[in-house]
Amino acid sequence: MTRAEIIANQSVQDEIISLMEEHIEGVLYTIIPMAVGRGKKSYKMGDGTWPETNFVLFSYMEDEKVPVLKAIIKAVKEKFTNEGIKLFLVKAEEI
Repeated sequence: MTRAEIIANQSVQDEIISLMEEHIEGVLYTIIPMAVGRGKKSYKMGDGTWPETNFVLFSYMEDEKVPVLKAIIKAVKEKFTNEGIKLFLVKAEEI
């Protein structure tokens, strides 16, 4: 099992979720709808100076589904080249 964590600009949230639901059968996820912080290129603080925000999506999935998620994120990054989109993967064990 793998824990997938996506941190991305809110502008791509619907695109990522739609593709995940379309291509990963039975995908389950949790979304933190507004995350603020500093990335490599900019701040996203949701205020007057740095108005943008990110979202965080967590999903636990079987390892064989991970390549599909990687392909989805790659496609979204290619379509939205100016948006910050990160995918982190960690081995997970359900107890």
